[in-house]
Amino acid sequence: MNPHDPVRIGLVSISDRASSGAYEDKGIPALQSWLGTALKNPIEWVTRLIPDEQPGIEAALKELVDTAQCPLVLTTGGTGPAARDVTPEATLAVADKVMPGFGEQMRQISLCFVPTAILSRQVAVIRAKSLIINLPGQPKSIAETLQGLPQASPPVHDIFAAVPYCIDLIGGPYLETDEAMCKAFRPKSAQRPVR
Repeated sequence: MNPHDPVRIGLVSISDRASSGAYEDKGIPALQSWLGTALKNPIEWVTRLIPDEQPGIEAALKELVDTAQCPLVLTTGGTGPAARDVTPEATLAVADKVMPGFGEQMRQISLCFVPTAILSRQVAVIRAKSLIINLPGQPKSIAETLQGLPQASPPVHDIFAAVPYCIDLIGGPYLETDEAMCKAFRPKSAQRPVR
């Protein structure tokens, strides 16, 4: 039996073309691959593949938080400046609190790769006892954003290091990471003994 708390994670891939079957969705598999390696917790995935429609995105986020009770919901896609990119608007519409540091750091990481990172509008919010984070649409960018650039000089911090403690603070399960992939940061008072 796994000694770590089980966690239910909601994953939402937002793409008109992938949701219509025009091409294979790569966002959800990329998220599952990275999180499945980075987290020691047993994970139950709750996935949605939907088009770029704000009412549908809002409904999916509400359902994953309010009904499925996922303490962590990650979206991929729909965060650019194009007319159909409405993921941030949908995310903000369902928010109780905005967590601007996540979006700021995601753009900082992406700017190390492409100057167009400043066009990205990812946001992160709290709804009830859940953290919702918008991630980029490209699988390579998903991993870069979650993992940061620890080998760079100076290092560029990842966003996922802050996720476990954020989930602690909003009343979710204790997430434990594989430190080879991502070292979660918690103050000493919030750390559990290593199991």
